[in-house]
Amino acid sequence: MTTSPLLQYAFFEGEFVPSDQAKVSIATHALQYGTGAFGGIRGYLDNDGRTINIFRLSDHVQRLLHSGRLLRAELPYSADDVCGIITDLVRRNAPRHNVYIRPFIYKASLQLVPRLTGLKDELAVYMIPLDDYLDLSKPVRLMVSSWQRIEDNIIPSRGKVTGGYINSALAKDQAAEAGYDDALMLNEHGEVAEASGANLFIVRNGTLVTSPVTSDILEGITRRSIVEFARDAGIPVEERSIDRSELYIADEAFLCGTGVQIAAVGSIDGRPIGDGQRGPITEKLQDIFFTLVRGGDSPYRHYLTRVPIE
Repeated sequence: MTTSPLLQYAFFEGEFVPSDQAKVSIATHALQYGTGAFGGIRGYLDNDGRTINIFRLSDHVQRLLHSGRLLRAELPYSADDVCGIITDLVRRNAPRHNVYIRPFIYKASLQLVPRLTGLKDELAVYMIPLDDYLDLSKPVRLMVSSWQRIEDNIIPSRGKVTGGYINSALAKDQAAEAGYDDALMLNEHGEVAEASGANLFIVRNGTLVTSPVTSDILEGITRRSIVEFARDAGIPVEERSIDRSELYIADEAFLCGTGVQIAAVGSIDGRPIGDGQRGPITEKLQDIFFTLVRGGDSPYRHYLTRVPIE
């Protein structure tokens, strides 16, 4: 993953401001208690070099606002308002490279009580340059973490709630320290949930399989797109529980998400997946995805919000 400093402008406390002026107090409630919700949105530089293609902007914004509802956040912005703020921010920054856009809702009050109501809610948005989060030139190596995935009655996994991501951080660190690229987590039933920051698909006998949204996973937008792409391409899809042992006998596996995009998995717990290389179904879905986001000929161009940057 390569990141750079924030792009020049951010949206903060209702205004577009220089990013270095978008600051909160050390006493901010969200900083103390993790009472925030965030989104992750990619903008890809189009093949024409003059346009940023934002992938499924309205879907990302709707999920952000749903995550905010879990925190009982009350904002003066509609979904259309937030989409407009994001596209305006892209135009103001006018990047000539791929970008990652981070909108987030947070409890902005300076208060010590761990609660959700009676607090001020704010929306902020910033941008950074971002190419690959994981190295897509080679299959990634995963391990099954000893850390269990948070479940819905503890911290709702379907929401991108900031405090819940300590769960991901613990698993990610464990994997990195053991020499792996990322971690997979099991849910309370011992079934496969997802990676530290991505959904998982496996392939069994030509069928694409992924855990259902009731398995304590994030309701991934890239995941939803992959299911659509696969079915349209004639690839059977099953959304069902996955046992840990089923990982080891899969023909293919890949991670997907805004950050990782579509990353082929070469091994899990040191066991090769298939022949340890990117499989044909993974390759086909990668081609569909990257052709779309880079502005190529695609039946899914309606998923792009195209922002001119001239």
